[in-house]
Amino acid sequence: MLQNIPTHVIAGPLGAGKTSLIRQLMAQRPAAERWAVLVNEFGQIGLDAALLAHDQDGIAIAEVAGGCLCCVNGMPFQVGLGRLLRKARPDRLFIEPSGLGHPLQLLDQLSRAPWLGVLSVQPLVMVVDAQALARGEPLCEAQQQTLDAAARVVLNKSEAVDEKCKLLISKEISKNRGLWTNHGRIAFQQLPISSTGEISPVSVDNLAVDIDIPSRPTGGLWTDPSVPICSAQNGEGGWSIGWRWHPSQRFDAQRLGGFLEAWAWRRAKGVIHSLEGWQSFNGLNGTLPDWQSSEWRRDTRIELIFDQPQPQLALQQALDECRVC
Repeated sequence: MLQNIPTHVIAGPLGAGKTSLIRQLMAQRPAAERWAVLVNEFGQIGLDAALLAHDQDGIAIAEVAGGCLCCVNGMPFQVGLGRLLRKARPDRLFIEPSGLGHPLQLLDQLSRAPWLGVLSVQPLVMVVDAQALARGEPLCEAQQQTLDAAARVVLNKSEAVDEKCKLLISKEISKNRGLWTNHGRIAFQQLPISSTGEISPVSVDNLAVDIDIPSRPTGGLWTDPSVPICSAQNGEGGWSIGWRWHPSQRFDAQRLGGFLEAWAWRRAKGVIHSLEGWQSFNGLNGTLPDWQSSEWRRDTRIELIFDQPQPQLALQQALDECRVC
């Protein structure tokens, strides 16, 4: 029976580098351990699980798309986490909340039934964009509260922050909580760890949350491979739209870069089947991202987050022009 599974919540605002940090940690998994990752995204399509995908046994990845883990009565979260634990039976669990979510409410949920005794929640980790902090960009209220409560603050993207700014930021982040890094690179030993309490009689086998809920659009199948599955939503924090194309459909990465330049998005993420193979991108606030190779093969996924709703048909038509087959 699985009990008191060490559980790490990796919080942070959009684009801070949460997924990059988890990728770095995944590469450090001991061969004898099974790990699981539960990813929450604001949009409906679900990109972070695809960005985390890699060819390695011993790591199970699941996602809860469409809003904050602690919202909608928590039911998608309860079901998604319960199924992941039953399937993966992990020795360690990582949870990545949405950058537009409420991590402290999630932590409160994890400390209650049915997870009490099943999960051993470790001290909170917060990933922030050090360059944004240096520019004085404020965090939203939920993220600021999370920053104040975090046991470890990973100051990511620090390569362009000068020593004077680092000193000022370090003074604001008290109790030696700060850890400066780039590309989410930290050693597993740098995660804050709590002491393990007594084993509770509750186990993952006794969870009573395996109930059926309506399937999300991400599970749809294509009646025409050339026509994508599209889903949009308007919620607290912005408007998102995402597409999934059949894996046979290929895209021109250069044309897609031109498409991204033409729209004022807050966040752009994707994994595409391009002429050069499978590639991923991950951009913030209109800054064009670098392309990286990807091990994802299930489908092409693109997701955009805007401050306000955009003309959906115009976006769709512009993306169609980036497709080559």
